[in-house]
Amino acid sequence: MGTRPPKALLLLLLLRLLPPRGASAGSLQSPGLSECFQVNGADYRGHQNRTGPRGAGRPCLYWDQTQQHSYSSASDPQGRWGLGAHNFCRNPDGDVQPWCYVAETEEGIYWRYCDIPTCHMPGYLGCFMDSGAPPALSGPSGTSTKLTVQVCLRFCRMKGYQVAGVEAGYACFCGSESDLARGRPAPATDCDQICFGHPGQLCGGDGRLGIYEVSVGSCQGNWTAPQGVIYSPDFPDEYGPDRNCSWVLAPPGAALELAFRLFELADPRDRLELRDAASGSLLRAFDGARPPPPGPLRLRAAALRLTFRSDARGHAQGFALTYRGLQDADADPAPLEGSTQTPAAPLDGANMSCSPGPGAPEASMGAQVFSTVTAVSVLLLLVLSLLRLLRGRGCLLAPSKGPPTLRPSRDPTRSWAVWYRRPRGVALPCPPGDPQVEGLTASYRPLSASSQSSLRSLISAL
Repeated sequence: MGTRPPKALLLLLLLRLLPPRGASAGSLQSPGLSECFQVNGADYRGHQNRTGPRGAGRPCLYWDQTQQHSYSSASDPQGRWGLGAHNFCRNPDGDVQPWCYVAETEEGIYWRYCDIPTCHMPGYLGCFMDSGAPPALSGPSGTSTKLTVQVCLRFCRMKGYQVAGVEAGYACFCGSESDLARGRPAPATDCDQICFGHPGQLCGGDGRLGIYEVSVGSCQGNWTAPQGVIYSPDFPDEYGPDRNCSWVLAPPGAALELAFRLFELADPRDRLELRDAASGSLLRAFDGARPPPPGPLRLRAAALRLTFRSDARGHAQGFALTYRGLQDADADPAPLEGSTQTPAAPLDGANMSCSPGPGAPEASMGAQVFSTVTAVSVLLLLVLSLLRLLRGRGCLLAPSKGPPTLRPSRDPTRSWAVWYRRPRGVALPCPPGDPQVEGLTASYRPLSASSQSSLRSLISAL
């Protein structure tokens, strides 16, 4: 993929998570309607082969005919990214949403995002207009140069609200379901701004709110809806170290059916346990070395307690699982051997720290430390480069999957304005009239005056 604008490092907010208000994720959106369980649609394996839904948009090129580009079926021999002898939309590079290559236009455009209505993770409620008077979400708000979807969800969850909205890449708003009842939906493609704190997530748009249920990525809760989705803590961000979380599933019925849509734990010391909520019996346990089997998992239990713990070093994408209650008890009744009447572990104050087991390869640990230090160093260099450009009132351009056609201007006497182009994210070219950006008005449009003022204040504070 082409060069992206540097993003600020994610700031992990050390906030105490409160149990979500309401029944469950999926109470406002059914998991059965979604083909994606990751916020950027990296897990999309559907069959849309045009850039627009229901036959609209431009046709996609076949992935086995795109060897001249960075991504093709030849670059994905194991099928990890879902590429092959087809032309379905995919997201092989961790972009903000699925995309595909298209026949190159006279303007040099050779790829497009795919607008896939069924590729929105459960818990995402949609894109909504926000005129600001009155605000679309009536609760507290804030701004952050390190904003991610989960940073906003955590903020609103701590404040006791039911929904959270991200806007313009850096703003967070809280509200309730009553706000949604009077909300004005906007096209999904209007929420096209990249989050300042994560280059792979979208955080609304200019005057557009991307709204989520705050239960997404919560660390605890009781879930009683007939069906729903449980995400690992901090999702869609990676879960952090020393997490100790628990959820109780008690939908109507005599048994439960679970299906893991995503499962990625860092190592065997990061563990997810499924217990009978009444007896405490351990029914199943999965970790980084023992993932769940493919297909649905049926358990004969009226209620389940899920417990997830990560060690002091653990962080990974985590998991997403769907559940539904079953009226019949035709499920696997057997607990694991030797686990009968095992009491459930306490939640509060029970952080775990683990040491490597006998024979753990020290070389592997050293490699992990080296990789981590290298990655952090590169990110710090990118952040310092961004600060240098911004302090010099420089101009950053929108990212693309090809070389930029314009170069940044670093003349300190020039002022800057914020522009962006759909469907890409934020761009910071120089003001209209600059000889470097003549002709941009057809493909870029400026942010509103209020958004520019807020963003200018944020950047000046860096």
